[in-house]
Amino acid sequence: MKKLISDVIDESIKNLNSLKENGFEEILLKISKDIIECIRNGNKIMIAGNGGSASDAQHFAGELVGRFLLERKPYPAIALNTDTSVMTCIANDYSYDEVISRQVEALGNKGDIFIGISTSGNSSNIVNAIKVANKNGIKTIGLIGKTGGEMKELCETYLLFPYNNTARVQEHHILSIHLLCDIVERELEKNQ
Repeated sequence: MKKLISDVIDESIKNLNSLKENGFEEILLKISKDIIECIRNGNKIMIAGNGGSASDAQHFAGELVGRFLLERKPYPAIALNTDTSVMTCIANDYSYDEVISRQVEALGNKGDIFIGISTSGNSSNIVNAIKVANKNGIKTIGLIGKTGGEMKELCETYLLFPYNNTARVQEHHILSIHLLCDIVERELEKNQ
């Protein structure tokens, strides 16, 4: 077990070091800028995922609506995978593939942002939500893993963590979420 722990730590360090070489910082700054502009313009951030990525979406929305590190006003964000009545209604009456896209269509407005989180980039309900967002003038951002899947082709901007190990992808998703919240908060509260 000690070797397992050591191997995972070594793999994580190697993956973290590779971020600096693969344009991570520039993409993260672009996404931060888009989120800041969206909030400044009075629009909202919609976020969704499945399983662990659903938890990440809730975590992200919570940090934006609540706070990350600074005392400040709440920012408009919602995790679309949290309302069980809406999700089960849509899944029952239509299909699970539409549980997020129908919410994006109902709640999204031009100028909003939809952030889809998927370790494979192929989650059909997230892919469908991105298609609806693109059609309706909603900026699309992906936090994805492995090869990026279909989301890589559909999202305007994405952070791709090309690891086959889902846990390593999720670790970088949460790192990205924390960095985005930190940058957004610092920028929006700079002159307050």
